[in-house]
Amino acid sequence: MNAKLEQAVNGVVDWFNQRTPGLVPFYKKHMSEYYAPKNFNFWYFFGSLALLVLVNQIVTGIFLTMHYKPSAAEAFASVEYIMRDVEFGWLIRYMHSTGASLFFVVVYLHMFRALIYGSYQKPRELVWVLGMFIFLVLMAEAFMGYVLPWGQMSYWGAQVIINLFSAIPVVGTELTEWIRGDYLVSDATLNRFFALHVIALPLVILLLVVLHLGALHEVGSNNPDGVDIKKVKDKATGKPLDGIPFHPYYTVKDIFGAGFFLIIASFIVFFAPTFGDLFLEFDNFNEANPLVTPEHIKPVWYFTPYYAMLRAVPGKLAGVIVMGAAVMIFFLLPWLDRSKVRSLRYRGWISKTMITLFCISFVVLGWLGLQSGSELQTLVARICTVFYFLFFITMPFWTAIDPTKPVPERVTSHA
Repeated sequence: MNAKLEQAVNGVVDWFNQRTPGLVPFYKKHMSEYYAPKNFNFWYFFGSLALLVLVNQIVTGIFLTMHYKPSAAEAFASVEYIMRDVEFGWLIRYMHSTGASLFFVVVYLHMFRALIYGSYQKPRELVWVLGMFIFLVLMAEAFMGYVLPWGQMSYWGAQVIINLFSAIPVVGTELTEWIRGDYLVSDATLNRFFALHVIALPLVILLLVVLHLGALHEVGSNNPDGVDIKKVKDKATGKPLDGIPFHPYYTVKDIFGAGFFLIIASFIVFFAPTFGDLFLEFDNFNEANPLVTPEHIKPVWYFTPYYAMLRAVPGKLAGVIVMGAAVMIFFLLPWLDRSKVRSLRYRGWISKTMITLFCISFVVLGWLGLQSGSELQTLVARICTVFYFLFFITMPFWTAIDPTKPVPERVTSHA
């Protein structure tokens, strides 16, 4: 019986191989024969977790669109209908809203791992740039999705963000009207944001993810030691001595990480879906009212560092420039870093101090973006903003003079 079953399975596999001859080579190149460093650690979970959350957002988003109505008159009521009357609609909605925040959690941690291990350095500059494009599109996707529930914060958040474009000289007013599709945030705005959020931007993200992974697998993965595992190979087989096949070793490891991650996500979804006004603002459970301005307008937590910079800078145009530059400057990271070693493990005290202070500044800016903006808070935000940019501007100097330790020829530990 087993022999017959095996024969049948082989027959099906052969049938597919004859009609898709590139499928098996593709699988081998990117899975079973893609050699990843042996010393991956905890920080290498977040790339696969980002992919997991992306799948969650797409699947739950499909179910939400079955009942959501992209109309200023019906949007809020349709969300309430999903929450109250659609079977398990509340669960799907909370999975989607929690997934949005968790997406940024894992993406920020993924970027932090690249920062401490130098994963943006040669020859992975293109991998980093494509990843930053994913981040940019993800921010646009999240903002437009935030507007769709048509609650108070959705409406007024859209008003604030879209009006920032009016600060652009000459074309600002016309550009703002074009984005809104009207003279104010209205039904036309909601319709075009819905189309972009559901169709256009997800397709762009999926394309960029494929390009990001393709570029990564061409040059190979970095590791906590920053050692190139392709330099030391087995003479007989030509396989890296410090590498192991991604499948089954790291697929199993990633499944374990995904299981642990899903436990945490489940606790949030079932017990704290608003996460203390961070994941879902309390004001957003009230329908949008253009005649009533919320006492304190603030974006979702993952935008607050940049919002704090915007408020800290005097002048609307200057604030917009600083906020935009705060994101775009990340693209230059591979060319700003002049260190001879990749990993922070082998860098000196200057790099460790600067990265630590940068992370503290980013977190403080995130907290300040949630606050009302007193004089003291504005002063602290300005100090953190100045250091944020000085971190990048001075990077060519302090990375060049920072003392380094000898980098080993091979990886030093196995995960």
